[in-house]
Amino acid sequence: MFHRFANPTRFLKLADVIQPWIAGATLVLLGAGLYFGLFASPPDYQQGETVRLMYIHVPSAWMAMFCYSALAGSCAVALIWKHPLADLAARATAPIGAAFTFLALVTGSLWGKPMWGTWWVWDARLTSMLVLLFLYLGYIALNNAFDDPQRGSKSSAILALVGFVNVPIIKFSVDWWNTLHQPASVVKMGGPSIHADILLPLLLMAAAFTTYYLWVLLIRIRTEVALGKIRARQMQKAQTGYKG
Repeated sequence: MFHRFANPTRFLKLADVIQPWIAGATLVLLGAGLYFGLFASPPDYQQGETVRLMYIHVPSAWMAMFCYSALAGSCAVALIWKHPLADLAARATAPIGAAFTFLALVTGSLWGKPMWGTWWVWDARLTSMLVLLFLYLGYIALNNAFDDPQRGSKSSAILALVGFVNVPIIKFSVDWWNTLHQPASVVKMGGPSIHADILLPLLLMAAAFTTYYLWVLLIRIRTEVALGKIRARQMQKAQTGYKG
């Protein structure tokens, strides 16, 4: 199963089947999440209406780490097993993960101003999230820095694997250091510690962001496969013309 979909043709056939379902799930989950987050859930007794920013901020932060984990995993598969689609998946994931990270930082700043009285503080969680954004941007820049695509892919994959150490730092920073961020309140021993009226839209938006990532990932991989075919044909024509 692992090597079966190394063939782009097989992968594209599978993508044709599942992509409409993922797109539909994204729209349904996003609509439900926005409805419960904006209209059906009450304001928080401490945060007031600003709690609604959390329905974007928290899933974005989760997806920023999830996408980087997927990026690092794809890079490992590409380096070890030379799986052609793994490299495409890594390249397709990086811009999506960077967008989620940027969104998490922006919405966190918008929430922090009324709640903390400042747009930014250099605490462990915020600083490590900013480092994550730089890792995404560094991967993208390094991947496109060489004329030889293979050199760019290998160099950027090594950077992604080394940078993965930042993911557990982000996750456990609130436990290891004294930060302004609250500890985990959803995924924790003993179950979530937030009210169900707030937990429901949070989980719906998280599910919507996850299916959105998969939806855009398939689109970007299809685009990368098409661009690869175009480049191969151009090189073939160039070599034919040179020989002629």
